[in-house]
Amino acid sequence: MANPEPEQPATGGDRPDADLDRADPDLDRADPDRESAYALLQRGQALILRRHHAQAAVVLERAAREEPGKGSILEPLGRAFHHSRQFERARETFEELLEVDPSAHWAHFALAATLRKLGRTGEARTHLRLAVALCPTSDLYRRALARVDPPTSKTDAA
Repeated sequence: MANPEPEQPATGGDRPDADLDRADPDLDRADPDRESAYALLQRGQALILRRHHAQAAVVLERAAREEPGKGSILEPLGRAFHHSRQFERARETFEELLEVDPSAHWAHFALAATLRKLGRTGEARTHLRLAVALCPTSDLYRRALARVDPPTSKTDAA
């Protein structure tokens, strides 16, 4: 009886890059069950819509690790942290979002709301002023600013 040939590892057929798949386990195609950042973002946003904010934060953190510095991921991640009462993590995320886009008026507004929850009213006021300056037509931003920076009356000045 002839010795059978040793089994050859499967190379993925005729694909010339099939061996590369096994060489780099971090490649998406190496693990077909691994979700893309986009799929994670979509799933996280669906969880937010269903008000499962803590679960959304877990999913969106994975997306943020896949695609660091993406504003489209940081914004819902910050919201998920904020609505799940993880205010310090929300603050960090909104600050990171502002590093990506310093002119994002909504990010200034969201950071201000988070800072207010953390009792940091002075910093919140600054970001609300920036939000209003960047988007002066927003009634939402102006009302929020009025709550932390009420106009002084003439009797206050006396």
